[in-house]
Amino acid sequence: MKASMRQCESVTALSTGSGADFIFSPILFGHKNENGLVAVEMVEKNGKSEVVLFYRQDGLTVEKKEDFQPFIIVNSDVISGCEIEFQHRTLAGNEILNLCAIFRSWEDCSKAVKWLTQKTGLSSSSPGAPYLFLNDPVHQHLILSGRTMFRGLQFDDLKRMQVDIECLTSPGYEFCNAQREGDRIIAIAVGDNTGWSEVISDTSNDEKTILGRFVDIVLAKDPDVLEGHNIFNFDLPYIFERARRHGVRMTLGRDKSIPKKRPSRFSVAERTITYDRCDVYGRHIIDTLFLVHSYDVSHRELDGFGLKEVARHFGLARRDRTYIDGSRITEEYLSNPDKVMAYVLDDIDETGKLSALLSKSNFIQTQMLPYSYQNVGVRGNATKIDALMIREYLRQGYSVPLPGDSRQYEGGYTDIFIQGVVKNVHHCDIRSLYPSLMLIRKLGPDKDSLGVFLQLLDMLRTFRLQAKKKMQETISSKEKVHLDALQAAFKILINSFYGYLGFSQGHFCDFDVAEKVTANGRDLLRTMIKWLCENKAEPVEIDTDGIYFVPPEGVKSSELDEFRLKFSQSLPEGIEIEFDGEYCAMYSYKMKNYVLLTADGEMIIKGAALKSRGLEPFQRNFMRESIRLKLEQRDDELPKLKKKFEEAIRGKKWPVSMFAKTENLQDSPVTYSSKRGEGKRSRSAVYELALRSGRDYRAGDQLSYYVTGEKKSVAVNANAKLAAEWRPDKRDENIAYYLAKLDTLYEKFCTDTIQAEFDL
Repeated sequence: MKASMRQCESVTALSTGSGADFIFSPILFGHKNENGLVAVEMVEKNGKSEVVLFYRQDGLTVEKKEDFQPFIIVNSDVISGCEIEFQHRTLAGNEILNLCAIFRSWEDCSKAVKWLTQKTGLSSSSPGAPYLFLNDPVHQHLILSGRTMFRGLQFDDLKRMQVDIECLTSPGYEFCNAQREGDRIIAIAVGDNTGWSEVISDTSNDEKTILGRFVDIVLAKDPDVLEGHNIFNFDLPYIFERARRHGVRMTLGRDKSIPKKRPSRFSVAERTITYDRCDVYGRHIIDTLFLVHSYDVSHRELDGFGLKEVARHFGLARRDRTYIDGSRITEEYLSNPDKVMAYVLDDIDETGKLSALLSKSNFIQTQMLPYSYQNVGVRGNATKIDALMIREYLRQGYSVPLPGDSRQYEGGYTDIFIQGVVKNVHHCDIRSLYPSLMLIRKLGPDKDSLGVFLQLLDMLRTFRLQAKKKMQETISSKEKVHLDALQAAFKILINSFYGYLGFSQGHFCDFDVAEKVTANGRDLLRTMIKWLCENKAEPVEIDTDGIYFVPPEGVKSSELDEFRLKFSQSLPEGIEIEFDGEYCAMYSYKMKNYVLLTADGEMIIKGAALKSRGLEPFQRNFMRESIRLKLEQRDDELPKLKKKFEEAIRGKKWPVSMFAKTENLQDSPVTYSSKRGEGKRSRSAVYELALRSGRDYRAGDQLSYYVTGEKKSVAVNANAKLAAEWRPDKRDENIAYYLAKLDTLYEKFCTDTIQAEFDL
């Protein structure tokens, strides 16, 4: 591996698959110029390691094998004296990790890691460890080989199979649990992107036959990808547990191996989901629930993450879609099994459509990144940038720095200028504010001696503009969809470069430069606010790179373009703004919490305080209706709205579902009791209900409950009751309690005073 300061040469590295080819550099797409790779697996044989490469050729899947030599990037002095035999490549430059140690097998590499851990007293994941071990062999192979998956393929070239199950629930329980004998699988629906689908069921109640048929179908159809909504935490664990009971071997791998499972975590922004990771040999697993969370973090517009809610939000649900409340699956199956079969078929139809809508960006990123498709979907964006940096440094034979020490620094500029309802609100967005500032002012990491960081950023921006231009020029709808996914993938990575600077685990992170970027951004935004005020416009809210404002009073539509042009011309060269929204009204509640009313009457709700999933359904409904009245300047109807809700509560006109909260048991009730006894947690209504029920509730079970009693101030944990025990002929919901909740909402949203805080 020869060290060099050369710029990265360009090669034709990626085809869109439909004639619109781009010229790409290996710095972004890897230096191995080959197409059709759909999966990589490592196998060990006779003390050596191999990689099995799966390629798509003329619609068929073929296998090839190569020797695999895993590596550790390490300080040369630290590895001196290692007892495990290795070859080495000296890396140029002055950084700590200046040697690439290459081993005969994964087993030898793992032994060397243990030796380094003992010698240094630091594990491979410890901050400051003088060695870097990437514990994913596929990731290692892709980095050193320069390969990336899916090159030369389009999204539709993948063989994608959707999976969804339906189960019976034992009497007395609200949600099925695979560990209960009676909670068996009654149907497994499978389908793929060719339009084929099948419901595997057995009216003789033979669960073992259902499971065996599922294995046979997967092996026969040979999909590249298995997709499901909450497939990691529900469908697959349930299938595996029931298969274990019946002695059915889940030989789902391309080599007929059984999937491997281990605990893992998926993190996106402030959200973290623990899940049972499942790896199927030669295949990828995509959980559309994770895709939905990633989407919502950037858009903040979803009211819930369930498949039916999300499908309706995106307009994916068919008009004749079959709906069954989850708590009624068992009842429906016993009386009308055909309806349940139609229901589960609709589930996989929506799963496939949802994945096609939200997966394309990850598909494109897989063509760039040294990760499997499954891992692209669960890796953080800053980690992806780090992988690109390391891959290029190894390609050029240069040493890699250790991650820097993290520290706090001031972030972006956010502010709110007006609270309440504001009419005629416009929005402008600074296109890629931080990336633009980094490129214009050459703000890259100090440790990046090759300048790879800014090269990558510049390429991504150039290619995104190129993709958007081609998207406008092409007349092919299929090509437009692909190019839109391409530019969206570029945008996601572009917007991750600033975050990488402040990513403490990044080998090229630079907190000083990150601070400079945010300082530059704050200065620019304050200048923009000043210009708006000086030109008689009225700012409403600003959030890092976007401004909501009211244009100057009296400005006509014909004069608006001139106002926008002057605003744009006031900005420094290289900074561009996009005027991307006009709204009839805006309800500005508090920072990052607001509602927009479009010209066609749609409400766009942003912020956790205005769409908390911890509210009872009747509260969410009241908030929506009251805010709409305010936006439409119908405040005089607010008392009437409140009276309507009061009458419904007092008159007991609503079913219990309007009051019920639903929660999952994260621990078993036994574990909860133990923690309570040790003083490690407070009382919880849902756990107290589980304990009082006398039923065998377990971790993962779901319970819905409502509050009983007669006083508005009651201890919820002592007055909660399972929703399943509610009786319409003997209603006992706490009228005073729920009326008090309505009063609180009315005071928060329907009076003239806007509260500074609203803790839900």
